[in-house]
Amino acid sequence: MDYRNIITIEPGKRGGKPCIRGMRITVYDVLSYLAAGMTPEEVLGDFPYLTRDDIVACLCYAAERERHTQVVSP
Repeated sequence: MDYRNIITIEPGKRGGKPCIRGMRITVYDVLSYLAAGMTPEEVLGDFPYLTRDDIVACLCYAAERERHTQVVSP
């Protein structure tokens, strides 16, 4: 999935954090709900304006960021 069609970053919105389709819900919000134990179905139930593709895009975005993370030795 090309998350770049779903995840947007706007300097004046939510402090420039990555959001979903220009809305005010951030990638972090969705990932934190999933990390807290909510199922994708529960997230979609609580936020009916989100789609399953939005959730997958958040996961893809996080995976891509992780892939580029490097640990630098002191």
